[in-house]
Amino acid sequence: MCLMALLVVGTYSAASNLFGGRGGTVALAKNSVPAAYRPLVQKWGNYCPALNPALLAAQLFQESGWNPKAQSPAAAQGIAQFIPGTWAVHGVDGDGDGDRDVWDPADAIPSAAKYDCTLAEDVRGVPGDPTDNMLAAYNAGPYAVLKYGGVPPYRETQNYVKVIRKLEQSFAAPAGRLSPTRQAAGAIDFAQKRLGTPYLWGGDGTPEDGGRFDCSGLTKAAYASVGIELPRVANDQWNAGPHPERNELLPGDLVFFAHDLNDSRSIHHVGIYVGGGYMIDAPYTGAEIRFDPIDSPDYFGATRPTAS
Repeated sequence: MCLMALLVVGTYSAASNLFGGRGGTVALAKNSVPAAYRPLVQKWGNYCPALNPALLAAQLFQESGWNPKAQSPAAAQGIAQFIPGTWAVHGVDGDGDGDRDVWDPADAIPSAAKYDCTLAEDVRGVPGDPTDNMLAAYNAGPYAVLKYGGVPPYRETQNYVKVIRKLEQSFAAPAGRLSPTRQAAGAIDFAQKRLGTPYLWGGDGTPEDGGRFDCSGLTKAAYASVGIELPRVANDQWNAGPHPERNELLPGDLVFFAHDLNDSRSIHHVGIYVGGGYMIDAPYTGAEIRFDPIDSPDYFGATRPTAS
């Protein structure tokens, strides 16, 4: 245990001196988009300058969680959540099979991209970031963006733009080194102090839970302790930041494990990387929070929640 603690401190001290940025053309991060939809998202995400594949992926994930059969109480339908009136105007036959089917991702994904780009054209010339303005037009309508000369002062619209731009990072392949922060060290410290705590399915570490956690409850609480809010479940935490490769891991990165290595929705476990090929995790019922190796056949990938 002492050796592992020294490994955590030493590795993080070295990593904390690394800083880098992102840049270059946007490509999709490995495993960030279900394999069935990746070619569509990569192709149609480049339909206009205000759009990119990672941004389109972020919208689709936010709208439906990649569920082609999703239907909202407001009658929004399919993977892109078009309401019938909008689909009637903007739906296209993306796969050239002779119909426009809102439930078919091969039609809905191209339609979403073209609709985004139509909105971008509607608000072209408005001050501010063209992509932010496009997203604001998607949420509030182009008239509101034109009226206010940019993202309108609506809390819902401002939050929508912020969420999509944040999610965009999690779908984009890093073009350079990702920056760690001291927050990662704080999250590791939180997890270290819980070593030996018994696992509890659904546990959030509350008094009612006896201070016990499950895997994603531990990671969520660890990052909440340093001011970073994560989703509750592991396969949603995957989209909490960009995805470093295995040889780029730094202490504080979240590491994930999945039943299907091509589908992020099959993620079943998450831990906090501490360096040297090890993580701190809450493994399963009957076990305690502990150090575990990360290299296993179901290793899926990693996320850096501290990257801005």
